[in-house]
Amino acid sequence: VLGIYKSIAKTDNSKFQNSRNRLSSDQIANILKNINEINFNETSGTKDLQEARNKIRELEEKLKYIEVKLENRVPKNYPLVTFLNYKNRKRVLVTGGAGFVGSHLVDRLMLAGHEVIVVDNFFTGRKRNIDHWIGHENFELVHHDVVRPLYIEVDEIYHLASPASPPHYMLNPVKTIKTNTLGTINMLGLAKRVGAKVLIASTSEVYGDPDEHPQSETYWGHVNPIGPRACYDEGKRVAETLSYAYEHQENIAVRVARIFNTYGPRMHMNDGRVVSNFILQALQNNSITIYGDGKQTRSFQYVSDLVDGLVALMASNYSQPINIGNPVEHTIEEFALLIKNLVGGTSKIVALAAVEDDPQRRKPDISRAKKYLNWEAKVSLVEGLKKTITYFTKELQRSKYSFTDHHLKRPYKNDHDIIEQL
Repeated sequence: VLGIYKSIAKTDNSKFQNSRNRLSSDQIANILKNINEINFNETSGTKDLQEARNKIRELEEKLKYIEVKLENRVPKNYPLVTFLNYKNRKRVLVTGGAGFVGSHLVDRLMLAGHEVIVVDNFFTGRKRNIDHWIGHENFELVHHDVVRPLYIEVDEIYHLASPASPPHYMLNPVKTIKTNTLGTINMLGLAKRVGAKVLIASTSEVYGDPDEHPQSETYWGHVNPIGPRACYDEGKRVAETLSYAYEHQENIAVRVARIFNTYGPRMHMNDGRVVSNFILQALQNNSITIYGDGKQTRSFQYVSDLVDGLVALMASNYSQPINIGNPVEHTIEEFALLIKNLVGGTSKIVALAAVEDDPQRRKPDISRAKKYLNWEAKVSLVEGLKKTITYFTKELQRSKYSFTDHHLKRPYKNDHDIIEQL
């Protein structure tokens, strides 16, 4: 049709008149109709082009918005880390690195200038504990469960992956046992393949409800193998057994830390442990609940002291188990009163029924740590509790803001303040 139109348009008037005379009225009407459709389509095409350009502009605007959001999401002002050359810089794997203790250890290793790989399945760990490192060139986060094998290249392994509080490890006892057995086998197997040194985070729970006081590393323990805590207690005991079997059979460099009660910022608020329970209850003016008569004793160490001990143990040449804890002993009742006085408020201390297999006395003998690591706890209980109470106060304030109130800007900016904590 367009060809016919052009041929007609190019002819002079006389030829057009002759052509017109030879065409029927219906043919002329059809040609004119087609010409009008062509003009309409040309106009329509212009509109479509304009709409396409508008769409492109909209997409460009959205892309710019997404880029801005990503820029704001990934922090650019990282804490200042030490520069290490390739000879001194190590590639370190921390399993459970998004958890309470693991995240503080990650901070220490990152600040020291090492490359750190965090592996966590986020059962009890939280990304917020390590989000201040996400995007840093020395940091890598892997969402992975250590029950499954892991194939990477590392120089050192800190195996901290395991739920550590009674409510968490009792929630899924089979999973707890698997994490401490299969997970440990996988990490020891990785250490064997790549020739890495591995530190196994054991626990004071391997001593059970001890007959010996204070507990030294030579004490074999008093553990109920079928009680409610057995999934964790016996799981850690098997983890130690596996470690030394691999050391003797495969010549792997193994370090075993028996960790005693630890507290500090980034503790899970509802983990059911003494410190978090008492602080949370006192801050909310609820009754501070003690299980039993309150005469049970515990020894509490601040998390930065524990991290010092773990790093020192990894750097040492000592391969036997070492207690890492604070030998200053307090009864649960004394501890509850101390927290009540530090927090203030109107909370009352209430005694409830005793918990099954709850250890009555717990105090580490740290002679080995002093001798071989030159380590002992430095942070006083009052100083550490003040920092922990401040953290829990901010967490409670943060939780009061509704996530549906997007127009409100929550007054929160990295409550962890890792430089101050370390």
